[in-house]
Amino acid sequence: MTAEPETTVPSLDDLLADSPSNWGKWGDDDEVGSLNYLGPEQVLAAVGLVRQGKVFTLQRLIGDPKGDPVWPGRTPAERTQILDESTWDSPDAPQYPGGLHYADDKINAFLQGSTQYDGLGHVWYGGKIWNGYDARTTVGGLDKASVEPIAQRGVVGRYVLLDMARFRGKPTLDKGETFTHEDLLACAAQQGVEIRKRDILVIRTNFLQLFFEQGEAFYEGFNEPGLVYSPGLVRWFQEMEIPNLVTDTIANEVTTDPNNGVALVLHNALMRNLGVTLTEIADLEALAADSAEDGQYEGLYVAAPLKVAKGSGSPVNPVVLK
Repeated sequence: MTAEPETTVPSLDDLLADSPSNWGKWGDDDEVGSLNYLGPEQVLAAVGLVRQGKVFTLQRLIGDPKGDPVWPGRTPAERTQILDESTWDSPDAPQYPGGLHYADDKINAFLQGSTQYDGLGHVWYGGKIWNGYDARTTVGGLDKASVEPIAQRGVVGRYVLLDMARFRGKPTLDKGETFTHEDLLACAAQQGVEIRKRDILVIRTNFLQLFFEQGEAFYEGFNEPGLVYSPGLVRWFQEMEIPNLVTDTIANEVTTDPNNGVALVLHNALMRNLGVTLTEIADLEALAADSAEDGQYEGLYVAAPLKVAKGSGSPVNPVVLK
């Protein structure tokens, strides 16, 4: 019997040794990366795309009775009621002049446990995060490239919705299904929309629908569909000056690259090296259905994560207007 050859998974240092980098492009102190591409010109051009006055919010519901999809190992947000009308059944209840009663509650949640933005320092390899900052700056909280600078700045620009599920004629993409930048261009062409430089890419797979259908079985052999690494794809993102990648999956890309066995290559090639901001777990269903009906796949995108000091990420409720 011939032994099966061992499959060696390359290190990110080796795999991305020649990958493009934007480190230093916006100065040694930069913490928002490719969001620098979104200036007043991009904002004004995007505002001009609002023609119908339609508004869509892209955050998934926190505390959804049907469940909250999260990355394996994270737990969904837990909301706890602190005060409600029953509080005043007690003789020890607080008393306010005029007889005021009120409700109060709190949540315990991973900052990246719902629709969220990643800070650029969220992932790394080789001991360096975005812009060459030492990975030790993440100890105890991100001193560099946290989500706070993104939150302080805000994200506004032209979005292009790329409905990959409809493009491939499926209700949802399959586990581990991949696509490339060339597929994105083909999808855009079929939709009659152009991907332009400095566009915010919004990609629909509808994969999380399977979470609601399958429950815990959704996590068996966990491997989301999504973009797959290639040197050409990374060069395309750099040449197109893409500032922000928004998807409806938990991690924006195919979880384990089928070509090399490495996990989350694009988090590093795009975010860590190019400074592309990642937005995950977006709810694109209403927007996609409306876009399929009226044929408008572009518009104004506005988002601002919460201002969390030293946070590696933050919940967000992006708003798009058509």
